[in-house]
Amino acid sequence: MDVRFLLPAAAILLAGTIPAGAAWQPQKPIEFVATAGPGGGTDNLARAVQNIITKYKLTDQPIVVVNKGGGSGAEGYVYGKASAADPHKVIFGTSNAWQQPLVSKVAFNYTDLTPIAAMAQDEFLLWVKQDAPYKTVNDYLKAAAANEFKMGGAQSKDTDEVLTRMIEKVGHIKLTYIPFKSGAEAAVQLAGGHIDSHVNNPSESLGQWRGGTQRPLCVFSPKRLPQGPKVTATEGWSDVPSCVEQGLDIPQYEQPRTVWLPGKVTREQTAFYVELMKKVRATPEWKDYIEKTSQVDAFLTGAEFDSYIKQDLEHIKQVAAEQGWLVK
Repeated sequence: MDVRFLLPAAAILLAGTIPAGAAWQPQKPIEFVATAGPGGGTDNLARAVQNIITKYKLTDQPIVVVNKGGGSGAEGYVYGKASAADPHKVIFGTSNAWQQPLVSKVAFNYTDLTPIAAMAQDEFLLWVKQDAPYKTVNDYLKAAAANEFKMGGAQSKDTDEVLTRMIEKVGHIKLTYIPFKSGAEAAVQLAGGHIDSHVNNPSESLGQWRGGTQRPLCVFSPKRLPQGPKVTATEGWSDVPSCVEQGLDIPQYEQPRTVWLPGKVTREQTAFYVELMKKVRATPEWKDYIEKTSQVDAFLTGAEFDSYIKQDLEHIKQVAAEQGWLVK
C-alpha cells in the first residue's frame, strides 16, 4: 500500500460550517490535546489546525490547545483514554500512539482511542551546531566514532530514539541518547552546546537554522526535499543532501502526524471530525503549513489508516526486539 495517498484538496468544498454527512456537532468548547511539549511538531500541528478551523469558522465552538507531553506523550493518550465517550477531546500525536505500548509499561493502548486520521508524513533530518567542524555525514560519523556523542530527541523509545539506534547500527557508532519533552527542547539544547546532534523534523528546527545556531547535515528521504522558499539567505530544504547520498544508508524514515478521539464515541461524532480534517486540508493555509514544514501531504483514514498502523507495528517490533525494548 502506498502510504502517500494524496486526497485532492480541490475535491473538498468549504461550504457551510457543518461537515457533510455528519448530523452531530460539538456542543461545548473543544480541547485539542498535544501529546508533546510546546513548540514541537505535534504542538505545531494542533495549533495549525486550530487556526484554520477558527479562521474559516468550521465549527461554532471555541478550541483550546493543551500540552500533555509527560511520559513521552503517554500523559496525553492516558488523558484521552480517561475521556471515553467525550467527543470534545481531540488528541494529536504520532505513531507513538501504537508504538509506545510495545516498548513501555503505559496505561493505554491505541485501541483505547478512536482513530480519526493520519494528516501528514513528517521528515527527519540529522542536525548539528552551526559551528560544528564536520561538514558532511562522513565527518560526523568519524567524529562520533572517536568521541562520546550525545544525541538529543523528543521522548524515549519513540521515533527519534528508534532512528538514533538505526544510525548507530548503519554508521557503526555508539551514541548517548538524551530524551526531551519535544523537538523544540532538543533544538535549544543543541544551540547551547549541551548535545552534539539531534534528529528533529524540519518545523522543529526551522527557527534555529534561520537564526544560525544549527544546520542540517542530511535528510532521511530517498531524494532531496522539494524546492521551496529559502530558509537562510542562501539555502532552503532542497539544498540539504539525502543521507543516502552522504553515505548513511537509511533511505527513508518518516513519522505520521495523527489525530484521535477518545474511545466509545459514536460513528456520527467520528464522521464529524474526519470531515472536519478534510475541510482543513482543503485550505490554502494548510498548503502553506505543509510547504513551510516540508512535510508530505498524505491523508489516511478508515481502513487505510488501520492497515498502515498494523504494518508499522510489525516494523517497530523488529527494531524494539533488537534493542531489548519489548514489554513482556
